[in-house]
Amino acid sequence: MTIRAAELIQAKRDGKELDAAQLTELILAYARGEVPDYQLAAFCMAVYFQGLSSAETFALTDAMVRSGASIALGEALGRKVVDKHSTGGVGDKTTLAVGPIVAACGVPFGKMSGRGLGHTGGTLDKLEAIPGFRVELTLDEFVAQLRETGLAIIGQTADLVPADKLLYGLRDVTATVDNVSLIAASIMSKKIAAGADAIVLDVKVGDGAFMKSLADARVLAETMISLGRRAGREVVAVLTDMEQPLGRAVGNALEVREAAATVRGEGPDDFTELVLDSCAHLLALSDLEITEEEGRRRAEAAVADGSAFDAYERWVRAQGGDPDLAALPKAPLIREVFAQRGGYVQELAALPVGLAAVHLGGGRRAKDDAIDHSVGVVCLKKRGDAVGDGEPLAEIHARDETSAEQAAADVLAAYRLGDEEPRARPIVLDTLA
Repeated sequence: MTIRAAELIQAKRDGKELDAAQLTELILAYARGEVPDYQLAAFCMAVYFQGLSSAETFALTDAMVRSGASIALGEALGRKVVDKHSTGGVGDKTTLAVGPIVAACGVPFGKMSGRGLGHTGGTLDKLEAIPGFRVELTLDEFVAQLRETGLAIIGQTADLVPADKLLYGLRDVTATVDNVSLIAASIMSKKIAAGADAIVLDVKVGDGAFMKSLADARVLAETMISLGRRAGREVVAVLTDMEQPLGRAVGNALEVREAAATVRGEGPDDFTELVLDSCAHLLALSDLEITEEEGRRRAEAAVADGSAFDAYERWVRAQGGDPDLAALPKAPLIREVFAQRGGYVQELAALPVGLAAVHLGGGRRAKDDAIDHSVGVVCLKKRGDAVGDGEPLAEIHARDETSAEQAAADVLAAYRLGDEEPRARPIVLDTLA
């Protein structure tokens, strides 16, 4: 097919629906280097303003999958493989706890993850805080480890959905990132190509999330569910609270410690609830043929009897890491942030806490930035907690006094205290299946 990119750009600019074959060829030609960046940038802007139909969104997703290699994990293992994806948030280390618990329950958990950019931390960055941990495995190594240990989390291989990598880089510099169809296609093309049979999507909502409102998050979740099902995957989406950081730890090594503690049954209440809820959905989607209620019971039992933590240690060792939590890097300076009055924590804004961790060196402002795995913030008090005047609200784990002082000011500003105890807000806001 001869591709006439200018004609397709004009048609989308004018609000017309594109034929699936034309849209597919446009994306594949771009991935082959036959369509220049400036034309795809114009196309993305047309999509940003005119949107894509459900058929166009699926065609875009399918084209990105077809642009590179795919893997069928279920066929390779002879078992149903599960995965979860989060749209990103502050302190979101859920995968690190969910994977070992699900594996301990006898269900293979295979995931390809990404790195963080901005205030949303990346799973790979957290894993690389573990000394020796290898995130770059070949597909053969990925499958072999999944078969042997029931759990593998690796970086996305270069030949997996290369069109998405190109397109995302273009969207990032042309102000066309925040379009639901483009976001959904980007996420689901990677999930589909990575080969899991069943997927739980954790769509964050609030101050520290990309989707600020429940209504917008629901639209994104419904779009991703539709794409997954059209590709033959089973998908459940949970909409979860990101008005405040998830758990208490924000920062790579700090989050690894908290995830490991949660796998041992010693994690913060909100994080523990989200982990167990995600496990329940994944186990119900697996080939165990059990209900979500039974899945929740089995996940709780794996935590209680220590088998989940055993699975965590086996997994870390299998990927070359040292599971001893004492081996994790520690920041040389810890500074406390004190309350300037007594009362209750009315709000703890997620975004400024996430940005404070970035400014400490724990995140990236640009793709190639190096990060310090040891630094971050521990939120000792969260929404609804009672606080005495002068009591510590948070800890700043920093490399030096200058960065600690700035982070302390930023974190203090993220807290709002008042006299009345606020109404409780659940971590899971809604579930779409």
